[in-house]
Parts: sequence; C-alpha cells; structure tokens
Amino acid sequence: MNGQSGLSNRFGPWALVTGASSGIGAEFARQLAAAKLNVVLAARREALLDQLGHDLQRKFGIETRSVRVDLSEPDAVSRLDAAVSDLDIGLVVSNAGTGNPGSFLHEDRDEMLRRFRLNALSHLDLAHHFSPKLAVRGCGGLLLGGAMGAAHGIPFMANDAGSKAFVQSLGESLHIELKRKGVHVTVLVVPPTDTAILAKFGLDPNTMPIKPMSPRQCVEEAIRAIERNQSLCLPGTTNRLMSALIPAGVARTMMGRMIEQMLAKQIPA
Repeated sequence: MNGQSGLSNRFGPWALVTGASSGIGAEFARQLAAAKLNVVLAARREALLDQLGHDLQRKFGIETRSVRVDLSEPDAVSRLDAAVSDLDIGLVVSNAGTGNPGSFLHEDRDEMLRRFRLNALSHLDLAHHFSPKLAVRGCGGLLLGGAMGAAHGIPFMANDAGSKAFVQSLGESLHIELKRKGVHVTVLVVPPTDTAILAKFGLDPNTMPIKPMSPRQCVEEAIRAIERNQSLCLPGTTNRLMSALIPAGVARTMMGRMIEQMLAKQIPA
C-alpha cells in the first residue's frame, strides 16, 4: 500500500465490503481496517460478521457495522442502503459470489438464476446505486469481484463464468466512465485462492497443479490496484504469465478437463 493515511484519505471514512463473513471478503475488511477505514460488513451470516466486527474494532480502533443481507435476493441493495444511508461510504468492495460446478444440461434453472443474481446482478445493482454517490463526492472507489478464466468461458461452470464475464466487462466500462468523476474502478480477477470454496469444489490445495494464492496476497494486490486505478487486477505473477501465454482455447479445454475429473470423483461408487 502507499500508506494508511493515503488510503483513508482517498477512500474513507467508510468502506462497504460484501461477502465479508469469510475468505477474501473478511480479508478485505481486515486490511481496510488496518488502513484506518471504518468498515460496513455485509453478508448472510450475521454472527460471523459481528465477531469479525468486534475483532476489528478491538485491534484497529475503527468503527464497524454489520448488515445481514442475502445479495441473491432482488431487493437486497435497497435493504442494504437503508442500513447504511447515514454513512459517508467512499469505497465499495462488491465481493459476494459463489460457484457450483456441474453439467449445464442438469442444472436447475431457478438455482442458476439465483446464482446469476448473486454473481452478476448484485454487482450491477451496487454499482448503479453507489456510483452516483461516489461521483458527487468527487473521489472514491468501486471494486468488483470477477473470476480468472471467466471472460473466456469455463466448461461445467458455464452460468457462473458467464455471470463473472459480465462483471468484468461492466467494471472495465465503468473504469473509463467514472475516471473523469474522480472515482477509481477496478475488477479483481480472482485466481484460485485458499478459501473455503476450494473444499466446496472438492479441491485439495495440496494436490492442485498450482498452489492457490493466500487471501492476504490476493487482497493486498487488489488494494494496490484500486489505489492506482487499474481497470483489472489479476493477482500473482504465475497467474499473469499463464493468462498471457496460454491461448484462451487451450486454457478453456484444460479447465473443462480438470473440473470434469473433479466431478467424476464426487459421484458415489
């Protein structure tokens, strides 16, 4: 980082972090609190938010506010706004999202739409709601959570990849539009990261071809990127090299094979 005071001056006094109960979202909250920003913690699991908020207040001497909200619900952003309308929020970290590997042919449509609302529409709603407020302030930031490989498609995660590809295009477009208003916009292209979602996918970090990144490094690089107003941030030198050197079609085929093999291991004998 360029220094705690600089981060707080540009993006303070409050930051909003969605998906803050665990993983990358909780790490964003910790690092922003360490930089002396007050933090709104938003997610479904209120008890985890309250515990994290208590820890951040005690350790860093900042204020926190917990907001229980399910961002897959259509009215989530309006309910979130009602809980934070009295705060001067200068940084929005739209991090909530999930994935569910499986065959598109066997996916339940209602479940796909629920995940699409979480993975894509919640980011659109948050950006549309908070961007005008940030523009009026004349400074601030919007960070949207994408996914590595999504822009080129991920077989057996077609819906989830498509939703994150939307987020990446949205963020890169807003980067240009909002720059002239003094608002930084960055898409964090999340690489394989050592969080609970790996276990959900049936992946063991110790046996993966490339060691997953720590949430700490992922978030450190993302915060540096939004400070510099980079449109995209793909953390990790190895990840950037792979993205640059491996043709999209080859990467897509490799991902499809890996996920298909993973799914085959989950089928009971």
